[in-house]
Amino acid sequence: MALKIRLSRGGAKKRPMYRIVVADSRRARDGRFIERLGLYQPLLDKDDPERLTMDTDRIKYWLDRGATPTDRVAIFLGSADIIPMRERTKGSGKQKIREEEAAKAAAEAEAEAKAAAEAEAAAAAEASEEAAEAPAEEAPAEAEEAPAEEAPAEEPAEDGEEKPAG
Repeated sequence: MALKIRLSRGGAKKRPMYRIVVADSRRARDGRFIERLGLYQPLLDKDDPERLTMDTDRIKYWLDRGATPTDRVAIFLGSADIIPMRERTKGSGKQKIREEEAAKAAAEAEAEAKAAAEAEAAAAAEASEEAAEAPAEEAPAEAEEAPAEEAPAEEPAEDGEEKPAG
């Protein structure tokens, strides 16, 4: 079961209030949850202590059990020093990360292409050096190989009769 620590909306229309809950990731946002861990009231002032209340011991317990916080809850937990702050990836941040990954991939591909081209050039240089040395050695070898190719044509047939030439 994939556990998430996430927000579940409550409150009246245009008066939101969110519970911080641990729930199965396959359940609906406002549906069944395993345990309520805190409360977030965004309409209260930012310096109001009741704006965000969390049971830190239970949150640490669920994090140890493998629950993963959503982006917004991770920000709350990072500000409370429960987990290290991670970079936000929502909105334009995702696009920037994708562009950086694409740039890295392009740079790696270019480096691989350069390495392959250098390897081909080195192989071609070695081949040209071998080709320069090889003609003097290959000429006698070709003369020796030519009679070997003609030899099977001169063998008699299995019946004991010779095959006609041509």
